[in-house]
Amino acid sequence: MTAFINNDFQDIVLNRKSIRRYDENVKISREEMLTMLDEANRAPSSVNLQPWRYVVVDTNEGKEQLRPFIRFNQLQNDTSAAMILIFGDRKNYEYGKEIYGAALNAGLMPQEVHDRQLATIIPHYQNLSLNEMDNVILRDASLAAMQLMLVARAHGYDTNAIGGFEAENLAETFDLEKERYLPVLILSIGKAAESGYQSVRLSADKLTTFK
Repeated sequence: MTAFINNDFQDIVLNRKSIRRYDENVKISREEMLTMLDEANRAPSSVNLQPWRYVVVDTNEGKEQLRPFIRFNQLQNDTSAAMILIFGDRKNYEYGKEIYGAALNAGLMPQEVHDRQLATIIPHYQNLSLNEMDNVILRDASLAAMQLMLVARAHGYDTNAIGGFEAENLAETFDLEKERYLPVLILSIGKAAESGYQSVRLSADKLTTFK
């Protein structure tokens, strides 16, 4: 089990801020990065198909490739330990047999449920329109991104979610098939070198209706 640096749930959630400047001397090992991504992968997804895919840009060469796509977020790119590109896989159903088979073998899924999932869910996903699939993977990958931001804080790091990036040609620049992988979000991650800005949230009573 991971020994988190920060186990204070209230602090992790309520004191999270978007950090744009990081300590350039603090790196994140690829082993720890994979640990954090495994923890982020515990996020929920539609029928557990986990359609998020990550490209971790942690080299100078990779960051130079990324630079033209994030014109207004150069500070994060220059100072972060890594930039994490999050994509949605439009063919996520290709992993269905592996995922459900592993659940079956681990005793987490009955045989009849396994068989039903493969016989009904997978064909259903294969027949989704492009718009329908994109809606699914945008939602699911965003859940994983939010979980990753909180996991990062538990490991002693901070993040900034970047939605303002150039999506065109991003996938193929990082050796992914353009038609298959939909850019969803970019996260910068590293050790904060600033406190971040305080921000204001609307109160729940302004945003909520009870029926």
